[in-house]
Order: sequence, then C-alpha cells, then structure tokens
Amino acid sequence: MRLSRYLLPILKENPREAEIVSHRLMLRAGMIKQQAAGSFTLLPLGLRVLDKINHIIREEQNRAGAIEILMPTIQSADLWRESGRYDDYGKEMLRMQDRHERDMLFGPTNEEMVTDIFRSFVRSYKDLPLNLYHIQWKFRDEVRPRFGVMRSREFLMKDAYSFDLDYDGAKAAYNRMFVSYLRTFERVGLQAIPMRADTGPIGGDLSHEFIILAETGESEVFCHRNYFDLQVPGADTNFSDDSHISEIVDAWTKPYAATDEMHDERAWGEIAATDRVAARGIEVGHIFHFGTKYSEAMNASVTGPDGKEHFVSMGSYGIGPTRLMAAIIEASHDENGIIWPGAVAPFDAVLINMKPGDEKCDRVAGRLEQDLTAAGCDVLHDDTDQRAGAKFATADLIGVPWQVIVGPRGVGAGEAEIKNRASGERIAVPIADVAARLGSAP
Repeated sequence: MRLSRYLLPILKENPREAEIVSHRLMLRAGMIKQQAAGSFTLLPLGLRVLDKINHIIREEQNRAGAIEILMPTIQSADLWRESGRYDDYGKEMLRMQDRHERDMLFGPTNEEMVTDIFRSFVRSYKDLPLNLYHIQWKFRDEVRPRFGVMRSREFLMKDAYSFDLDYDGAKAAYNRMFVSYLRTFERVGLQAIPMRADTGPIGGDLSHEFIILAETGESEVFCHRNYFDLQVPGADTNFSDDSHISEIVDAWTKPYAATDEMHDERAWGEIAATDRVAARGIEVGHIFHFGTKYSEAMNASVTGPDGKEHFVSMGSYGIGPTRLMAAIIEASHDENGIIWPGAVAPFDAVLINMKPGDEKCDRVAGRLEQDLTAAGCDVLHDDTDQRAGAKFATADLIGVPWQVIVGPRGVGAGEAEIKNRASGERIAVPIADVAARLGSAP
C-alpha cells in the first residue's frame, strides 16, 4: 500500500476533546473520526486493526465450539416485552417505530433474539450443548459518552450465548468461554485477569470480568501477584475435555482477584503485603451465567432424556472489539505514539523512502515492497515527499512493529536500516536480506 494513495489524516496537535491516551492517539493517528457524541467512523487504519482483532476472536470462539451467526441490529419490541425487559431497560435503549407503527429498537444486546432463534429450531437435549455468537453493532444511549471508543454509544460487540440442559452443562460451557477468553486476550497482546463480578439478583458465582491493569482504568481492582506468573493455555488446548478445562479455570480463579464492588477486605488482609496488587483496571470482557431467566420467560425448552420438558440453562459472553482497540493502546504506547502488538498491527512494516524521486532509492524501495509482500509482510510504503522527521514521526505514531528505512547513503552501501518500534533498536541489513529477516520476525 502506497501512503501517497492512502487515507491517513495525521494530526500534529493533541485534540482538546480527548481525555485519555487511547482517544488522543486514535484521533492523531487517523484511525477514527467522530460523527456525533459517542459515534465514530473507523478510518482505514482503524478498520485494519479492528478486522485483525475480530479475526482472533473468531478463531478462539470457533476453537471453543461456538458457532457464528449474524443477528439484525434492529429488533422487535415484542421480544423484549416477552422477557419483561422492554419497559425496564431505561433510557439507554433507542426506541423507534417503523412505517407500520410497530415498536422497534436498536439492539443494546441480544438475549431475547437469540432465545427466539433457539426455541424456533431446537427441540431435544440431543442437540445440546449449543453456543451461538455473532459480532454485531450495538447502541446504548449513554448519558455521557466519553473516552472515544472506550465508552461510546454505538460500538461493536462479540456476544455469545450458550444453551444447555442443566446447570452442570451450563457450567462446562461457561468454563470453555473462560479459557477461550484467556487465549483471546493473550493473542491480542494483553494480560487480562479474570475477576469475580456481581451476578445481581440471579446469584451464584458464575460471573467474571476480564480486566487489564492500566492507569486510566475506570475502576479500582485488587489481585494477587501470582496472576502474573500463570501460563495461558496453548493452541493445543482440548476444549472437548471438560475436566481439563475445569482444572484450568480452577487455577485461574484460585488466587484473589476482585473489582472494587466485589472487594473483600478480610480476604485481602490475609494476603501478604508483598503479594497484593492494587491498581486501576479496564474491563475488556465479561462472562455471565443467568440460568433459565430468559428460557422460562420466553418458553425455550427441550425434551430431556427423561421425556420431560426442561427450560434450558443459558449464559452470555461479551467482548467489545472496538473497546479492545482502545484498551490495547492504553496498555501499549509511549510518548511517540502507539506500539501495536504484532498480531493486531494495521501493517507489519512501514517502508520509508527517504528520498522519493531519487532513481536508486525509488528502485530499491519498490523492490523491497515487492519482496516484503512476497514474504508475507503487510507493508505501508511511505513514498510521500514529507521531510524525514515527519516520516519518522508518522511511523512511530501509528505504531507499526517494524520500520524499513531506505536512504541514499544506505543504498550506496547496499543496505537498508531496520527499526523495531517497541525497543527502538536499529540495525543495518543487506538489502537482499531484509525480506527474509522481517518475514521470519514475530
């Protein structure tokens, strides 16, 4: 991709409206444009990051046995009246009528709709367990949208919904999603800690928020230092082995971890002072078991092995990919800009031609673009006529993992310079070896 033909509206100054690092850097790096309060257009660079996050989420949901569907954004109010939530949800729900004066709404979540889908097609316990997920836009009319995509009104959500015959099956489904979330967050470059969350009037202990530690976090969190030494399950994890999955969950819930609303001072006091970590945190995911709350209200049952009808036991599991973009930036940046983890970076490398118009530099840069692309690298080729300082500032700001610098002096010596964005390390590499070196880089 040639930068001269790309839409990358870089801002030199910090926007006044941006209160936190991620909002500021997403605006400055040309990732988003605000359209209204809490509503943003994802510009090309931002969309590339979002697509990579979604790809990882899909892989891990599929690995854990969930099945992807796609439900509408606009829902019938009748479904919400069945569950009893239409009048109770409050002003966050955007209500409307269609041309036939039927009550409709822009979905803030999808429990009702997915329950209706389930009851339309599933009749027997033999079709269980079932977990359906989608990645779809949601709208919640926040009183005060702020912090960019961290707390917006319109946002992308991966929401999954599990259906099981009984509590034991539902707990196994919950555990699979728990482990899937551990893997998902590690793959996008985050260290997420599962913390006990409030289950509300339903009760029980099956509710966890996945929190990353960040100074700009909205809530105070408390955890045991042991969490930083726990190993996230690998790609070979057998999600069909409920016993093994349960052991992983037990290991990841044994140390103390709680948000401020669930904090237990007595239990906290029993932990050695050197093992306590009190910090600010950002929620990046939430998993929750709610039993038969919706299946009873909406008559979603299956015939069990005993020949009787059983209301299915359900759970929901959410990750906000747009929010996750901001959380990654909050956790990974420096004074010069974003530092993207390789798995979600918009490009693998920025190829910087220091002297466009120079025959030799143009030839070498063009060759390197072809070679890097052939080696599997996604390359943004800066062929603009900006000054060197502006080119370097742009490359640092957008946070691409590698920079390949082509200038007259290096070309004369048969070399290009490679810079690692995270470490700042620079090395000179023979031009013929650049593609092979970056093609094998993590």
